[in-house]
Amino acid sequence: MPAEERLPQLGDVAPRVAARLIAEGELEVVGRLVAASNATLLCRVALPGSASGAPPVEGTAIYKPVRGERPLWDFPDGTLAGRELSAFLVSEASGWAIVPPTVLRDGPFGPGMVQLWMDVDEEVDPVSLVNDADGRLRRIAVFDAIVNNADRKVGHLLPLPDGSIRGVDHGVCFHREPKLRTVLWAWRGKKLRADEVAVAERLEADLGGSLGTALREHLSRAEVETTRMRAQRLIRTRRFPQPSPDWPAIPWPPY
Repeated sequence: MPAEERLPQLGDVAPRVAARLIAEGELEVVGRLVAASNATLLCRVALPGSASGAPPVEGTAIYKPVRGERPLWDFPDGTLAGRELSAFLVSEASGWAIVPPTVLRDGPFGPGMVQLWMDVDEEVDPVSLVNDADGRLRRIAVFDAIVNNADRKVGHLLPLPDGSIRGVDHGVCFHREPKLRTVLWAWRGKKLRADEVAVAERLEADLGGSLGTALREHLSRAEVETTRMRAQRLIRTRRFPQPSPDWPAIPWPPY
């Protein structure tokens, strides 16, 4: 396609356009991430131009159809996509923008989770970020403690060209029982900063209000309440959690 005919890419458009793109754009499956345990499809997603003059735009997204979810003994069938969306809602409420834009919608293989693909900075090694206890990972550790992430691998951390770090793959979060498994234990038992406590306080309040209402569309009432209790625990202790001796502290494989 000649340069003058190329569709604008996501770096050229506002975040609200990117959100509309994954919610309303046409999905075309172009590949599959074979290393993923559940069906994880790479899609081209495109929006046509509008009569009001909005240009066409295209991008890349990850699509995880519900019908491709692998049954898990400790998570109810058909709920992983809803947990992915719930993690995005908590991320947005935190103001930290940890999780890329995510929606639940219909697709070529039925309803599922669609998430904006994020191009990473290939010069940054996520293993080094974890080993060096990079300070940008602290907020992800706080986020994971609240959503009870049972699978924070190194490969789920995305260092972006703008210097931020995003997190993906949140299908096994929000369980009622403590299941925190993560590679981000560098701050275990250490004091939270004031800004981190402030975010936990905001989430705790929101979980008792509009955020809690939104989450109950995808999680059980008990799961929402225990999420709020985890935020309350961080506020009360003002410290990062410690690994539990009752279950593996690190997911396997860790990458």
